[in-house]
Amino acid sequence: MVKPMIDLKLLGVLALMVVGSACADLVSDAFRFGLAGAPANLDPRFATDATSDRINRLLYDRLVDFNDAFEPVPSLADWEQLSPTHYRFHLKTKKHPFHDGTVLTASDVKATYDFVLNPANASPHRAALAVIDRIVARNKTSLDFVLHRPEPLFPGYLVIGIVPARLIAARHPFHEHPVGSGPFAFLARPDETRLHLIRIRDQRRFEFIAVPDPTVRALKLMAGEIDMLQNDLPPELTGYLENDPRLKVQRTSGTNFSYLGFSFEDAVTGQALVRRAIAHAIDRQEIILYVLGSAARPAQSLLPPEHWAGARDLKPIPYDPEEARALLRRAGYSPDHPARIVYKTSSDPFRIRLATILQRQLQQIGIAVNLRSYDWGTFYGDIKAGRFQMYSLAWVGIQTPDIFDYVFHSESVPPRGANRGRFHSTRADAFIDRARTAPNLAAKRRWYVQLQHHLADALPYVPLWYEDHIFIARREIEGFTVARDGNYDGLAQVRRSSPDAP
Repeated sequence: MVKPMIDLKLLGVLALMVVGSACADLVSDAFRFGLAGAPANLDPRFATDATSDRINRLLYDRLVDFNDAFEPVPSLADWEQLSPTHYRFHLKTKKHPFHDGTVLTASDVKATYDFVLNPANASPHRAALAVIDRIVARNKTSLDFVLHRPEPLFPGYLVIGIVPARLIAARHPFHEHPVGSGPFAFLARPDETRLHLIRIRDQRRFEFIAVPDPTVRALKLMAGEIDMLQNDLPPELTGYLENDPRLKVQRTSGTNFSYLGFSFEDAVTGQALVRRAIAHAIDRQEIILYVLGSAARPAQSLLPPEHWAGARDLKPIPYDPEEARALLRRAGYSPDHPARIVYKTSSDPFRIRLATILQRQLQQIGIAVNLRSYDWGTFYGDIKAGRFQMYSLAWVGIQTPDIFDYVFHSESVPPRGANRGRFHSTRADAFIDRARTAPNLAAKRRWYVQLQHHLADALPYVPLWYEDHIFIARREIEGFTVARDGNYDGLAQVRRSSPDAP
């Protein structure tokens, strides 16, 4: 078992030193939420990172949301399907004012999606909505979406936050000054590390504070400089905070999918035998228990089994180092001629630690692993450009199974999609194409389940685990519910009991 990288005794000493200096700052009516990184874009038409998406859900309403089985459910609007290619949406009768006082209407919905669909605007969401042929606002509360082809999953595509049409026309900078109709409104952004919102129903202020270093973020929580945080802490630090009587911890099973990705154009990782050997070489249970602090569960597919399109009968890949060595021998490798792989990861300390453990487990079966870590921008740029043999990443916030098209179809090589490893499989393409054109959800599910069994054999990704979501807050913070996808919607119900004296 690897020793913790954080000196927990030193952390306790530092916490005592910080508490005194922090007490003067505790008199505040704001709820303060600690983030590992600031949101990259507060314009929902362009945002793609998880933090932006979670905060934008607070600022903007959307037509459709998802239930616990990831099935689309009404949010701003109900809908009816008039034909296989014609959907009519009805805004709910209760008026939804934007934060500038104007009322959200069908024209605003149309303007938002027309903007995304216009190629001149370069929205990253345009490709996912290419099935839309035209949008017609029938009156103030209803509008029609007409599609190029049948798509039973279509309502689940309409999750972009709605912005006012008149501000779109005026080229309003939504990233700098968001105007939505969600439960929270924008107040200020003093700098790139701080964002101030106000909860509409009771005028309570919320401050989102970016603190990249996890130890510093934990110290600020212990000292009362922030009230709560979610995820992005090493397990040993989470365990330390659990023992602090001033704090409380909530956990729920998550759906963020961690995996190893490969280049199929590489002479080593392009071999199915090598990828299968890697899959058998990883002791997921040991890592989950001793490194992740039991805050994860083994993954078998990109979709979790509770998803309506999940393959519930897939079995975990067993840890079997002898089988892994046998597969490498079949691939032509030996101790005198080992497989050599460059493994890329980010420079986050915990991700480096995980990568080092995976490196060791692969070396034990005879794969020589050269581990290279980079700052996030460089690392992610290399992955998107296909400059890798092997890498580790996670898919966050997946809702609809069309992610398989985006990630694994042979036509989804960047920039058209996220098939970054250049995986080509006529069987996978056929399953995806049949699922795409299937007439109903039951038929789609059959094709998606078959696809997931095929991917479990082909291994374009080696599945690792689904990490839990962990919410840690000051003892007086109440009312937050941890979501399965890690969103921050629970902040709408957060309240504060009488705090202890600092």
